[in-house]
Amino acid sequence: MVLAGIRSLLATTLVFGAAFAYPASAQDHGELAPYVMLRSLQFVQDSVVLGDHSAAEMQRFMLERVDQRFRAANPSIFEDPRNVDAALIYAMSGGNPATLEFLAARDIAGNFDSRIADALRKYLSGKGTLVAKSLGEMAKEYRDEKIGPYLSLVSGNVMVATDPKDALVFYDWARLTAPGTIIEEAALRRSVAITVDADMVEQALSYARRYARRFIHSPYASQFADFFVQLVVGHFGEITEEDIDGALEFMDVDRRREVFLRVARAAAIAGKNDLARLASAKVEALSGNPTPEALARLYGGLADIPTNDIRAAMQAISDIPEETLSPRDRALREAAKVVAEQVVGWPTAESLAQEKPINMTNTEDAKSPVASPRNEIAGPAATTEDPTAGAAAKFDPAFQTYVDSGRSKLNAIDEMLKEENPSK
Repeated sequence: MVLAGIRSLLATTLVFGAAFAYPASAQDHGELAPYVMLRSLQFVQDSVVLGDHSAAEMQRFMLERVDQRFRAANPSIFEDPRNVDAALIYAMSGGNPATLEFLAARDIAGNFDSRIADALRKYLSGKGTLVAKSLGEMAKEYRDEKIGPYLSLVSGNVMVATDPKDALVFYDWARLTAPGTIIEEAALRRSVAITVDADMVEQALSYARRYARRFIHSPYASQFADFFVQLVVGHFGEITEEDIDGALEFMDVDRRREVFLRVARAAAIAGKNDLARLASAKVEALSGNPTPEALARLYGGLADIPTNDIRAAMQAISDIPEETLSPRDRALREAAKVVAEQVVGWPTAESLAQEKPINMTNTEDAKSPVASPRNEIAGPAATTEDPTAGAAAKFDPAFQTYVDSGRSKLNAIDEMLKEENPSK
């Protein structure tokens, strides 16, 4: 991180020197060429995804200064193809889309490839799917040029919705031709997302390992963590403990603990108890902080509720200090307590009372067995909106009260879980 800070400082010095060397209305004679300024912008953006978050402010500043430089430039400056490439790359790097429109409209000399300018204008205005095919063709045509990796990334972006596997091909090319850059970071992160959603487990693990080794300090790494948790929870068993450790081994302790904590929570909610216990144990082994340790005990305790040690599990999560839990984790703990109480609670003596025998009025009916609640539920009553309604009507009042109480508690659990996971 010290080295990254020094590199950022050097880039900042270069940028400020370039930025203030000219007034916005000045002529181009003796000024820094746009493609040189763009290199500084690229350096700053790459520094951000490699972990130098202090460069984020400089990135915003550079985007503004490069925009001013392009708008003030004499059209003749674009006779140099490096400046044309710089303008296109700027537009694909978070720059002002209106600036590309401005430059293309002034291009009476034909320095810009009008096909690319038109396709990028549509892409930047949210109509990329209309030019997906032509963008893909141009990405292949310009594959060995400076703009090649950027066109490959853009082509992948517009193809995700219609052909995710083709998008992966473009993302692979983008990252392989621009290693260590913001292009590789974006391509890898989006490749993880595609393969996780498509249940391509082996490929997803491969992309995840690469991302975790190269860009875990990126400000966008939280998105990667979401996809990785989804992958592990959804495919644990096919994905082993060794696979998880192998993907996370290059992370620092804090980030590894955070990922394991998120896995433990998601697994506990999904009922993947073995994974919840495993991830919770990993958190506790890595923990030196009381809050993650408390959360690990909570998620591990939730996983232990269905076991023979339910009382010990409930005691463990009840002992967790209230202040270490967020409101949603407190709700999760309360839901777990209600479930455990229902499991270990004893019915009242009245609820065990037998139903009174039915008086038979003819001999044929007398030969039939007495109908039990189970038989009634399995018969016609099971087709009603509430399967227990017909049977419960013949129970003694105490048992009916017990059933109603249990149902209300289960409804309360459902409401808590809806608050916990509103997308369900």
